[in-house]
Amino acid sequence: MEDYQKYRWFVTSSGKIVIGGKSSTQNDELLKQLKKEGTERMILHTSAPGSPFSIILAEFSDVTERDTEEATIFTGCFSRQWRDQAKKAEVDIFKLSEIYKLGSMKTGTWGVKGKINRMKVNLELVLTIQKDKLRAVPEITAKKKEVLLKIRPGKIDKREMLIKLHTLLPDKFTQEEILQALPPGGVSIVRR
Repeated sequence: MEDYQKYRWFVTSSGKIVIGGKSSTQNDELLKQLKKEGTERMILHTSAPGSPFSIILAEFSDVTERDTEEATIFTGCFSRQWRDQAKKAEVDIFKLSEIYKLGSMKTGTWGVKGKINRMKVNLELVLTIQKDKLRAVPEITAKKKEVLLKIRPGKIDKREMLIKLHTLLPDKFTQEEILQALPPGGVSIVRR
């Protein structure tokens, strides 16, 4: 998928691209497009509403446990649970072939017919550079020396944290690039 950067995205430690919708409209658009392609993919979504549908852009059979763990953390962190300052999130994991959309379902809503695996994850990310872009990724994804900052959900909105974040990150990132990398809601910086 060449246009993956219009979605939320990161690259797993094994080099697989994970994407997620930024809105219910993008979630629908993304899942419909992938359904048309017909390749079996792993899909992730929080158990509670308000989450991206995240997809690992690799054949389902090529996805490792580590890829799944990284994508699960990413999905939980970019969900409403982050904005609600939760410490953990439950993420459902299923196959693309197991989801369906009825005409009566609202935008961004999909049903699942089949087995759902569930994983509970801690909500914390690190800021690092991937494909020359600032990304917020699971800590297990980035090599220690590549970590710029560690973040968790916080009470201070990310826009209010911009000045502090801008001073702690390399000068090459604009405020807009920083905002685009972060999950919605508040942010706290974890001191190491």
